[in-house]
Amino acid sequence: MNIHEYQAKDLLRKYGVSTPRGYLVETVEKVKELTTELGGTVVVKAQIHAGGRGKGGGVKLARSPEEAEKIAGEIIGMTLVTHQTGPEGKKVRKVLVEEGLDIARELYAGIALDRATGQFVFMASAEGGVEIEKVAAETPEKLLKEYIDPATGLQAFQARKLAFGLDLKGDQIKNAIKFFMALYNAYITADCSIAEINPLVVTKDGKVLALDAKINFDDNALYRHKDFLEWRDLDEEEPLEVEASKYSLNYIKLDGEVGCMVNGAGLAMATMDMIHLAGSEPANFLDVGGGASAETVKNGFEIILSDSNVKAILINIFGGIVRCDRVARGVIEAASSININVPVVVRLEGTNAEEAASLLEESDVTFEVGRSFHEAAEKVAKAVAA
Repeated sequence: MNIHEYQAKDLLRKYGVSTPRGYLVETVEKVKELTTELGGTVVVKAQIHAGGRGKGGGVKLARSPEEAEKIAGEIIGMTLVTHQTGPEGKKVRKVLVEEGLDIARELYAGIALDRATGQFVFMASAEGGVEIEKVAAETPEKLLKEYIDPATGLQAFQARKLAFGLDLKGDQIKNAIKFFMALYNAYITADCSIAEINPLVVTKDGKVLALDAKINFDDNALYRHKDFLEWRDLDEEEPLEVEASKYSLNYIKLDGEVGCMVNGAGLAMATMDMIHLAGSEPANFLDVGGGASAETVKNGFEIILSDSNVKAILINIFGGIVRCDRVARGVIEAASSININVPVVVRLEGTNAEEAASLLEESDVTFEVGRSFHEAAEKVAKAVAA
């Protein structure tokens, strides 16, 4: 689950992570008063779930209360387009008005799970304020990494090593170590999947603060943090993904033409790869789970068909937990109850797969049956191209 910058900073402050003072603003009435309270110079920052806000005109410096009010009025309500929003952009409904800082250096710090090692990795770089992916790809030697055993956590010597690696001096080192340890504590305790501070700034008086903050939570751990659900902003999420979550369907919208309905995340990923190899592109990731009942399939159909880009549907089910003939009956029942106006290719493999194929071929609903994974992908790609 993604959250806004202002929410991420609220969370980080609870764990002792230093951030600038700031206020969330949804209307401009109090901007002048808040700017005066924050020292007269502020940064007005659009709050959307996307990076690159500054390049898109969503982050601006104001040197007076009057200028801050004017800028806030311009940003609130604008459609902000960045490299992460896509050309359609996102509407800005609120801004963060934050105190201006006397910045000496801009750095980067981030924590994520490294699946290759089964450990957490704490990353830091002197190249703050820029796209860290570009730094990692073009100058990987500038990205410092400390791998963290989950059993022992981040050790003080590792935090110290990162601070020295960033060429910090004097009190900056002490403040950075404290910052890194607090950031790791927040990451672990709040069950984050990503905690990214870019830029992490060092002020001229030696303070180390999170000038920006990106936090993602592990959805599978949200049952331990039900209060975090209050931070979910449905306006920032893809409408079809919001609709799918109502039915406990794992759905992610993509840019292709083939709607996918699959049981199991691994098979869903393989299905998308096979569609690509067949010459088409997936329109979504959709894992309907192990049951694949008629109701689940019906909900899946309705969500997939709500995407105007979908030109064909591929249903790819492995009958392990549930028999293929039961799934086939569910697919037939669901398809009979709604209007499906695109070709549908079905591939069922596993227990009673032959009986399932016969049921589909003999039904009154028009299906293409793929007897193999490759054949199903080829058929759906051909249907899209027709």
